[in-house]
Amino acid sequence: MTATPRLPARFDHVGSFLRPAYLLEAREQKAKGIISAEALRQVEDKAIAEIVQFQQSVGLKSITDGEFRRTYFHIDFLDQLGGVKTDVPVTIVKPDGTQELAPPVMRVVDKVRHVRDIQRADYEFLASQVAAGNTPKVTIPSPTMLHFRGGRAGISREAYPELEPAFYEDVAEAYGDELRSLYAAGCRYVQMDDTNLAYLCDEKMREAARQRGDDPNELPHRYAHFINRVVAQKPPGMLLAMHLCRGNFKSTHAAAGNYEPVAEALLSEMDLDAYFLEYDDDRSGDFKPLRHLPKGKTVVLGLVTTKFGEMESKDDLKRRIDQAAQYAPLEQLALSPQCGFSSTVHGNNIAVEAQRAKLRLVVETAQEVWG
Repeated sequence: MTATPRLPARFDHVGSFLRPAYLLEAREQKAKGIISAEALRQVEDKAIAEIVQFQQSVGLKSITDGEFRRTYFHIDFLDQLGGVKTDVPVTIVKPDGTQELAPPVMRVVDKVRHVRDIQRADYEFLASQVAAGNTPKVTIPSPTMLHFRGGRAGISREAYPELEPAFYEDVAEAYGDELRSLYAAGCRYVQMDDTNLAYLCDEKMREAARQRGDDPNELPHRYAHFINRVVAQKPPGMLLAMHLCRGNFKSTHAAAGNYEPVAEALLSEMDLDAYFLEYDDDRSGDFKPLRHLPKGKTVVLGLVTTKFGEMESKDDLKRRIDQAAQYAPLEQLALSPQCGFSSTVHGNNIAVEAQRAKLRLVVETAQEVWG
C-alpha cells in the first residue's frame, strides 16, 4: 500500500488571488477584440510571475497561478470538456443593493470526454516560475458540478439514457485523462473545488435538490462513489485534495449549515488525501463533524476569512484549532484562509494589503502551532 501524499506545509491557501488592474484591463481589451489571445496571454504571464513571487514572499509552500487565466473558477475548465455546454452566469442585484451570482447552467449535451489537455500549458508556465522547494498546485472544479446544478434534467437522455454507470464513468475517465496529462508535466498537487457538498449542508439547497428529483441524504454518498472513480484514475504520488466552498462572489456567500449532513460521505468514504473546509464564521457550524476523519487524511481548517479585511487574532485562531483538535488529531489538521480571494474575476471586497496580511497570519500561526 502506498503512503498518502502529504501537504507541502501545515499552512496552505485555496488558490485564487485579486487580479491586478492591468490584467483586468487586458481582459476587457481582448473581449472587445482590441488585442489578441496571444497578447492577453503575455499579460497573464507577467501577472502570474508577480503573484508567484507574492506567494513566496509571504512564505507559502504551495503556489498557484492565482487563477489569473480564468473568469470563473469552474466554467473555464468544464467548458473545455467534450459534451459539456455552459452558459455564462448572470449577476443579480438584490433589493438591499447587494449582488449575487446566479448559478451557471451547465448541461451535458453529449458523451463527456477529454478532448484536449486543459491545464497542462498553464501548469508548465506556473512550474517554470516556482522556486525549488515549493510545490506548484493546480485547482480544478469538482466533477460533481456536472450533475448537481441540473440533476437528471441537465444531462442528455440521448447520450445517457441511464446515469449509472456510463455518465459517472465517462466523467471520471475524462478527469483521469486530465490528471495523467498534468502528472506527465510534473504536477503532483491538484485541488478540486466543490460547492455542491457544501450546498447540501443548507436546508434551502437540500430542498432545491428534492425539487430536482434527488434525495439530499443519498447524494453525498453517490458523490463519494463518483469522486472515488476519479481517485482510482489518479497517478500514484499525486496529492488530490478537495475544497468545499459555500459561495464566494464579491464577499457574499450562497450556503450555510453544519457539515454534519455530508461529513461521513466526505471524510470517511471519499479516498481523498486532504480537505479544505470553510470555518471562518458561525454559518459553518461546529467541529464535531471532524470526528469522521480517518487516519492518513488531513483537514485544512479555513479559519481566516477572505471576504473582509478585518484581521483575526492569533489567539482566537489557536483557540479554534484547539477546539477542532478535540474531534480530529492535531497532527491531521492544518490552517488556511476559508476560500480564495477572487473565485471569479470580480474579486472580493478586500484590499491587496489585507490579502498579504491574512496570508502572513496563516503562515505565522501555523508555524507557532505545529512548529
